[in-house]
Amino acid sequence: MKKAFGIINPAGNHIWVQGLQSYRTIGAFSFLGRYRVIDFPISNLSNSGIEQIQVYTRDNPRSLVEHIGTGRNYNINSKSGKLRTLFASNNCDNKIYNTDIAAFAENLECIERMNEPYVVIIPSYMVYTQNFSPLIEEHIASGADITLLYHTINTAKEHFLNCDYLDLNPQNGVLSIHKNRGTEDTRKIFMDTYIMKTELFIELIKKAQSTSSMYTLAQIVNSQCDKLNILAAPHEGYFAAITDFKSYFDANISLISNSTTRKLFDINWPIYTRTNDSCPTKYANSAQMKCCVISNGCSIAGTVENSVVGRGCIIEEGAVVKNCVLLPRAVIGKNVHIENQVVDKAAKILHAEEIIDSSEQPGYIKRNDIL
Repeated sequence: MKKAFGIINPAGNHIWVQGLQSYRTIGAFSFLGRYRVIDFPISNLSNSGIEQIQVYTRDNPRSLVEHIGTGRNYNINSKSGKLRTLFASNNCDNKIYNTDIAAFAENLECIERMNEPYVVIIPSYMVYTQNFSPLIEEHIASGADITLLYHTINTAKEHFLNCDYLDLNPQNGVLSIHKNRGTEDTRKIFMDTYIMKTELFIELIKKAQSTSSMYTLAQIVNSQCDKLNILAAPHEGYFAAITDFKSYFDANISLISNSTTRKLFDINWPIYTRTNDSCPTKYANSAQMKCCVISNGCSIAGTVENSVVGRGCIIEEGAVVKNCVLLPRAVIGKNVHIENQVVDKAAKILHAEEIIDSSEQPGYIKRNDIL
């Protein structure tokens, strides 16, 4: 689609995934064994025919840059399209200055050089699928200045507490944007997704800069609700926001269910990722599996139940892994029993006989650690 280019927005300062985010940005998080979180927004843009894509990143970018590479894994035509990773180096001591507006302003020349009249801005920390092609056409036909995407939920008191929600009028016009403080069950959660003209986007960046150094894109858009024609479009299907450690754990575990997985994955809407040509997983005679997602390259001789196992993991004989998320190359030793854990990349649990936490407060095993 030549009408629009895409921007994948970095996660805001209000989002922090304890443990995992110390080593990599949220977009680089392993997800469901074989994917990274960033694969979903890039695939949504690519499948929608948007082949000019800018990915913004700020802290710990190495893992994300290594995974994305040149973008050749995302079905982007190398002659007509390009995936660029742009950095925000404004790492002030006070993180209130490290906003998405600051990142856009630092790379404003790259935005101004784009020839596409429209821009689609989507987050790097949310998992969903969306065809933006008809949404752009609807936006143009409506005459709106900005179109925002939202998802209606009935569990807002317990979930999406670090997200914004939209206050709408009966015509789906946006009256205001607020933080979800858990005071109501039903909310229209804002998916940090915008469609607008490129020239308006540039104008908002400059207006936000002149208004406040800590303004975000959501805040400047909220301040313009009574001046601009801002409409909202509903989203259907699977939706998860990786805003803290528990939401990351829950999103992975929820997709073990086939009924939930079918809401996210569609054979006609592929989710692209960096390929890995490792060998198939080897199952010993002693292995017992129940309701699991197992990636390739693993060696399993123990019991695995209701868990997500990343590439190259080793689960030795007598080990029990229950309700866990294992990142690539994790090792669970003989007769070790773990429940409700996120085991980071290349961690080894060899000498601890039992590590059990509750599903409401799952535990975390550090990257490369040995227990």
